[in-house]
Amino acid sequence: MSVSAIVLISAYLGAQMVSDIASLKIGLLAGLAVDLGTFLYPITFTLRDLVHKALGKKAAQTLIISAAAVNLLMALYLGFTTLVGSDPQWGLGTEWDKVLGPVWRIVLASIIAELVAELSDTEVYHRLRARFGEKRQWLGVLASNSVAIPLDNLIFCTLAFAIDLPGSPGLPLEIVAQIFLINLAVKFAVTLLSLPAIYLVKTPKPNL
Repeated sequence: MSVSAIVLISAYLGAQMVSDIASLKIGLLAGLAVDLGTFLYPITFTLRDLVHKALGKKAAQTLIISAAAVNLLMALYLGFTTLVGSDPQWGLGTEWDKVLGPVWRIVLASIIAELVAELSDTEVYHRLRARFGEKRQWLGVLASNSVAIPLDNLIFCTLAFAIDLPGSPGLPLEIVAQIFLINLAVKFAVTLLSLPAIYLVKTPKPNL
């Protein structure tokens, strides 16, 4: 495996984990609600396409499933940390529990959305690459992301923010709608900005 492939895989996993935690913060953008994982997470779609190009379809599928497992482990471990009492000399125990305790909801929503959306992304990208090859690489990224992003957004926003769950009530539908629209706009913007990156990765030559 090349160094560039290792960097791509590491960047994908890191972006997945950081964006899941950042989504716990609902910020305001131009007066509208937005989860702050939105600005980092969309890059994972293009990173997945880059891994697909560099290592093939099976590697991309393996990466998606592996990322889901890593994020689940993160949620379980952070959940464990909230169950352990905090030393009274360390004044952040309560804050830690309040902030990172609900991460399981974000992670589970992200895992389900990721598996559905990014596996769909993989199929679309693979078929377009098989059809156009190196001629229209940008089209493969744009088309696959155009399928995956709305799927991911709908599933994630519904599960992460809209539904009332035990110990974790959902947000008002007006706020969820704002998050959905801002997420959608940002994800498509990031896709367009990261589109040229597909030309930075070379397709490996077949072994003779």
